Amino acid sequence: MNFYCKCSNLCSLPPSLSSSSGVRIQYERIGSDVTMQCGTLGSDASITWKVNGSDVDTSVLEGPNLILRNVTLSYNGLYSCFEDSSGDLQDQISLRIGSPPREPVVTCRSNTYPKGFYCTWYLPFPTYIPNDFELTALQNTKEIECQRDAVHKNKCHLKFYQMFSSLKYKVTVTAKNALGKSSATITFDEFSIVKPDPPEKVTAKPIPDNPRRLEVAWQTPSSWPEPDTFPLKFFLRYRPLILDKWQHVELSDTNSHTITDACTGKEYIIQVAAKDNDIGTWSDWSVPIHATPWMEELKPPTNENQPPLITTTTSSSSVPPQSPSYQVSATTRNSATTIPRTVSLLLGITIFLFI
Repeated sequence: MNFYCKCSNLCSLPPSLSSSSGVRIQYERIGSDVTMQCGTLGSDASITWKVNGSDVDTSVLEGPNLILRNVTLSYNGLYSCFEDSSGDLQDQISLRIGSPPREPVVTCRSNTYPKGFYCTWYLPFPTYIPNDFELTALQNTKEIECQRDAVHKNKCHLKFYQMFSSLKYKVTVTAKNALGKSSATITFDEFSIVKPDPPEKVTAKPIPDNPRRLEVAWQTPSSWPEPDTFPLKFFLRYRPLILDKWQHVELSDTNSHTITDACTGKEYIIQVAAKDNDIGTWSDWSVPIHATPWMEELKPPTNENQPPLITTTTSSSSVPPQSPSYQVSATTRNSATTIPRTVSLLLGITIFLFI
C-alpha cells in the first residue's frame, strides 16, 4: 500500500453533504445548471426560498425546487427554504461553486544532498473549493516514505533510498476535490535534482589604496550538510550599477575573490551562486549586495597652496588721508577771514568823511 501525504481533511467530498450545523453543503461546477431541493417536501408544497436572508425571485422556482442556470461564483451563499403555510424552516443549503482540479505542477529538489530531497506542488488554476493532495514516491518498485513539512502544506520530505543508484525515482501527486481529480507524475535520477541553496553572508569591501579592487567573501549554504565530502564550486557575477552587462568568474576551493577590474568610483552590485562540483545544477543567485571601490579623500587646501596676501604699509594714524582737493591750510583759512574785515573798515571811514 502506498504512503499518502495528505494536505487537507476536506478531500473526497461528495457534491452534497451535511455539516455539523445541519446545513447541507452542495458543490457545483462553474457554468452548470443547479437544482436545489427543499428537504423531502412534495412537488405540490408551497415554498419560499431565501439566499443570505433575501428573497429569491419566484421565476427560478419549479414547485419546491430552486433552479439556477449557468451558475458563477456570485451564486455562492446560504440558501434556505420555508414552508409558506407554517413559515417553518425546512432546509438549508450552502452552495459552493468551483471547478475540478487540473494537473498539479510537481517539482523535486535536493538542497541537502546526500541527506535527502523534497517535493513541492501547486495547482496551475484555482478551483475555489477545498482540495486534497495525495503523494506517492517510488524508486523502481520500492515505496519511499514521505514526511509532511511542518510549515508548507504542499511540501513533502523524502530520503534517498539507495545512494549512487542509476534507478529512477517516480513521484506522483494526485489533486482531488468534490468535483473531480487529476494527477501528475515526474521521473528523475538522484543526480539531476541536486541544487544547493544560494551562498550566505556575502560581503564586499574596498581595499585601501586600490581604487579598482573589491574583496568579496561568502559562506557555504548552511543547509549543505557535508561540504568537505561533497564540496561546492561557486559562480561570481558583478557589474557597475549604471550598466546592465555582468562580468563572471567561476571559482573552486575558495570562499572569496578579489575583483581587480572595477571601475574607479562606481558602485557595484554583486551576487554569488553555488553548485556541487560534479552533479546537479547551479543554485539561485544570492541576495544582491552593493559596494564601491576605495576612493582617495579630497583634502581641503592648505596655507602652502594659497596665494600670498598683498599688504600695504600705512601710517600710524588710523584716519585715512583726505583727498588733496579738500586739504586747506590754516594760513589760507585765516587770509580768507581777514579780507572781509578790511573792506568793512574802509567802507565805514568813507561814509563818515562825506557826512
